Parts: sequence; C-alpha cells; structure tokens
Amino acid sequence: MRVALNILIGRGEIQRAVARLAAEIGRDYQGKAPLLVGVLKGSFVFLADLVRLLDIPVEIEFVRLSSYGAGKKTSGKIRMVPGLSAPVRGRDVLVIEDIVDSGLTTTFLLDRLRRGKPASLRLCALLDKPSRRKVAVPIDYLGFTVPDKFLVGYGLDWDEGFRHLPDICVLEEG
Repeated sequence: MRVALNILIGRGEIQRAVARLAAEIGRDYQGKAPLLVGVLKGSFVFLADLVRLLDIPVEIEFVRLSSYGAGKKTSGKIRMVPGLSAPVRGRDVLVIEDIVDSGLTTTFLLDRLRRGKPASLRLCALLDKPSRRKVAVPIDYLGFTVPDKFLVGYGLDWDEGFRHLPDICVLEEG
C-alpha cells in the first residue's frame, strides 16, 4: 500500500501557535503552578514544546488513553492505563491533548479528573476536528481547527508511524 503525505500545517505555523498558547496559559495561570496532564502518546511533542515556552512553574503527569487500534477509525471503547500518581484535589489541572476528534476520549478523561475535585480543570488542544464530534468538549486553549482528514506528524501517528514528522500532514492512501 502506498501513502501520500500532504502538509496541512507547517512547522513554522505550529511553532507560532504553540508560542501563542504558551503566552495565554502563562497569563491565565500567573502566580499558580498548574498540573499539566499530557495524553500519551500523541501529545508528547506538543507538550514538550509548550512547556519549554511557559514562564510559570508546572508539574507534569501523563495518562495513556486509547480508542484506536491499528486502524484509522475510533473503536469508541476507551481504555486507560493506570492513572495519575499526583493527586488532583485542589490543584489547577490543565489537560494537554494533541487532537480532539469524536470527543469521547477527552470527555472520559475530563470526567475522571473532575471526580478528583481539582480547583480548576481546563483543556488545551493543538488540534480540533469538530466535524467528527460525538460529544461536546469545551476547549479552553486551541491551536487549530482542522478538516475531517486523517492527520499524522508532530506526535500524531498511524499505527505508531509518522509521529516524527515536524509538520502536520494529511495521510492519504493510494
């Protein structure tokens, strides 16, 4: 099978968006030390770039959620590998997502975190694909709204491949 990669969002545009998001987050969390919860594996590149631009102290945790197998469509069944080691009670928590697609995975995580009684709970997503939404998801910090295409690069993958690409690309099979 052959695949074609077409750049949707170039690395320069990504860097500018990450800088804008870091400035917004830094302003909103001034004087606080939020707990950033990165959703693995897709958010790791975005989170690393974002953290390096923040001018506030943060603590970082990761969760691993999945509703995809080797295919390109969500199964709708969400799995969570063991939870956070840091308590969220009374903390300002900011979830870092690579992409909000159907909203099912993000809603699952936000609901789980909300049960821990954080002082505040917000969501930062690099990408939003509202055309695929099955449940409403409030995104507090957003990089880009994207079309209903299968995207790879900058941490996003297809069957564990293409995460290394510095641009966000549309993957097309041909």
